[in-house]
Amino acid sequence: MEKKDKDIFDRIMSAKIWGPLGPFYFKNKEVLLYLFFGGLTTVVSIASYYVAYKICGINVLIANIISWIFAVTFAYITNKIWVFDSKAKGAKAVLAEMVKFYTGRLATLVVEEAIILVFDTLLHFNSMIVKLVAQIIIIVLNYVISKIFVFKKN
Repeated sequence: MEKKDKDIFDRIMSAKIWGPLGPFYFKNKEVLLYLFFGGLTTVVSIASYYVAYKICGINVLIANIISWIFAVTFAYITNKIWVFDSKAKGAKAVLAEMVKFYTGRLATLVVEEAIILVFDTLLHFNSMIVKLVAQIIIIVLNYVISKIFVFKKN
């Protein structure tokens, strides 16, 4: 990889201070960045939800939708630039990519809602455990959808 091809994360992880973590990073870069930006996406989601619901007093369901829009937009941008290194150029290609990304995220939102409906609402399992298990499933599904359908390499 030439210096000009390295993104900021590659340059950071190329530093000698990382020792054996550098090769591990380069071998697993996509998954590690996906998890890193997924964590930041969660922060964006919670922060925007808090602002909408607690500070602005917006209805809880509307606040959740606003939060979802902010989080998915942040996830699209970071996944496009750093995680999957999308080469889509031009308005038409980027718009098509965005539509696929948002559609995939809507699909996994439906899956998550179904999991919560069945295991929490109908079967009365512990809601926090259900949410945690649902999140693990959704993270994996979102990665697969992004890798195979949205940011696939030609």
